[in-house]
Amino acid sequence: MRDILEMLRLQQRLNDSTNGENWEYGVTKSGKVIDWNRCIYMEVAELINSYPWKHWKDIDAKADYENIKIEIVDIWHFVMSEALRVYRVEERGDIDMLARDISNIALSIDGKSIDHSNIYREIGLVEEILNSIFSKSGIDDLISKFFKVVDIALDRDELYRLYIGKNVLNIFRQNNGYRDGTYLKVWGDREDNVVLQDIVDSNRDITADTLYSKLEIEYRKYKV
Repeated sequence: MRDILEMLRLQQRLNDSTNGENWEYGVTKSGKVIDWNRCIYMEVAELINSYPWKHWKDIDAKADYENIKIEIVDIWHFVMSEALRVYRVEERGDIDMLARDISNIALSIDGKSIDHSNIYREIGLVEEILNSIFSKSGIDDLISKFFKVVDIALDRDELYRLYIGKNVLNIFRQNNGYRDGTYLKVWGDREDNVVLQDIVDSNRDITADTLYSKLEIEYRKYKV
């Protein structure tokens, strides 16, 4: 539960900073409408495109599990945001209660890694997230479907570690012109997500401050 609570607090802080306080009621401080479910299904589409599902091209390609990990973490940002919204707007409880509820749901999923011999089964699990959204089955069901997808490519500790990394990257982006369009997402020939993952993989116990500093060093190489 401690890791879940920490991630929720970080997501709350990021949303407050980026969108303004009271973003839970559906509008940013700039007047933009927020739809976390739309954010989720757009990221789900990107995750599915990490599989060689197209029958007309790249038929011998392999699933890109490194990118699948990144997309799962991106989805997690938005699942947590939707959960934070629901718990506040529907007065279901505070952030500690939400953390307990998510932890209990996660524990109810067996947490076993999936045999990658059948990519269509994996894609089906991913698409269950969409089914949950479009059927309006509720936040508990969405969280449950999400943790089944986590087990495709991540263990729970890796989800936490990569989320912390991506949270730092999102802050770094905001501090370097993401909102006004001046931020460079591709550093040389690699996206910033890939640079982030390389740093985290090489420094498994890295702190948030050290990670931010390493991102700054890498970014300066390409930002003119």
